[in-house]
Amino acid sequence: MYRSRLDTNLSDITLDYVSSIDDDSAIALYDIIGSQAHTLMLFQNNIITKNDAKKILSSLENLKIEKFDTSSGAEDIHELIESLVIKKAGMASGGKMHTARSRNDQVVLDIRMKIRDDINIICNCLLDTIESLVSVAKTHQKTIMPLYTHLQQAQAGLFSHYLLAHSDVLYRDLQRLYGTFERVNQSPLGAGPVGGTSIPIDRHSTAKMLGFDDVVENSLDATSTRDFVAEYVAMISILMTNLSKISEDFVIWSTSEFSFIELADEFTSPSSVMPQKKNPDILELTRGKTAEVIGNLTAILTTIKGLASGYGRDLQQIKSSIWSTSKISINALLILRSMLLTLKVNEKQMKKVTESSNLIALDIAEKLVREGIPFRVTHKIAGVLVQLAHQSKKPISKLTSAEIEKSVVGTKVDPKIVSDIISSTTVVSSLKERRSYGSSGYDEQKRMISDRIQKINDYRTNVTKRENVIRSSIQDLQKQVDEIIQ
Repeated sequence: MYRSRLDTNLSDITLDYVSSIDDDSAIALYDIIGSQAHTLMLFQNNIITKNDAKKILSSLENLKIEKFDTSSGAEDIHELIESLVIKKAGMASGGKMHTARSRNDQVVLDIRMKIRDDINIICNCLLDTIESLVSVAKTHQKTIMPLYTHLQQAQAGLFSHYLLAHSDVLYRDLQRLYGTFERVNQSPLGAGPVGGTSIPIDRHSTAKMLGFDDVVENSLDATSTRDFVAEYVAMISILMTNLSKISEDFVIWSTSEFSFIELADEFTSPSSVMPQKKNPDILELTRGKTAEVIGNLTAILTTIKGLASGYGRDLQQIKSSIWSTSKISINALLILRSMLLTLKVNEKQMKKVTESSNLIALDIAEKLVREGIPFRVTHKIAGVLVQLAHQSKKPISKLTSAEIEKSVVGTKVDPKIVSDIISSTTVVSSLKERRSYGSSGYDEQKRMISDRIQKINDYRTNVTKRENVIRSSIQDLQKQVDEIIQ
């Protein structure tokens, strides 16, 4: 339909090569709604008649429930929908629908509408996942576990502290996506192919009808720029990287060597030949799908970096990367939330490993600091205590007086002070005494949990407001459509 400049149609092979019709199903409804807003604006500005508007809007409304034939010969969903409108409304009226716009501003409109809805969905999924992390943390405020650096046991901690750490990471993902929404929710409609139009349209009117905050002012920027797509997929790449990190922890902790956690059966898979196996396949797939999302980002950036200013057909190729990214992240969050709420935590094993690992060494060193001894000296004393305990294959608490005396040789520190500190220091006392802001101490867990719950509630309110603005605008648009076609 768009080939009036050319003598021949595309061959079947060429059409298959250039067509995006299979990828466009995700934006078909957005294209229809955007066309309705554009048609209403044309009518309200006396560019088309009410009769023309009625025929076009009625045809578009019928298309909302129609299953599209992707073998129609159309290059994309925009051409297909316009051809169907002309078929239903006639060329005299239907042929006016595309007045003062181009596929260039049309496709980027659809993409922006799709991404903004996906952002709101993902924000809600993130809030649900963060809430599940905080909920499980609330249950495990006294569940002792080792905290790691270099995958080596480092300090005694609490499982709640671990969960809250990841809730904070996902909270930052939420903040990033929430901010990205503002840059996505700008209307490009009416920018035309690249340089605008001589027809007196009202771009702000269509932006308001479709629930956008404003318009992308510069017509060249509006049609040819995809930085907002790159930003969106980049934010999801960071999110997926964070989900992959949680997945890796849970894969390790669910092994028989750790036995810290057990995944519910619905999130594991058996072996095809080894009956005893319970494989964390779902978590492994999250790691794998993270690579796919990062690949999507690389594909998008590679496409954008090679384009001159103005629209290039290369941009057609990034659509499937967007849809794939949204689907993967939404499913990953839904699965992680369900997994967390069904997780079995082996509290005894976590505590056993923590207590057998001399993780009170730093606490002993810090208590000696309170006696006025320089930290570097106390660090050396604690280090010798750990060495002696390791050599004698017993915990620090079981060291003899003679062994404790060896730890203070050359330091002028009274070994009795060291002995008294050792006898009063346990993993539990360590967690009771750890009071620095944001630490894994018992008291800080209560405060942080309460704070996170308030943040969740605040963001839920704000995300809901955004959804309501869009929903209300689309509903008002529908009312205007109904008034004309009835």
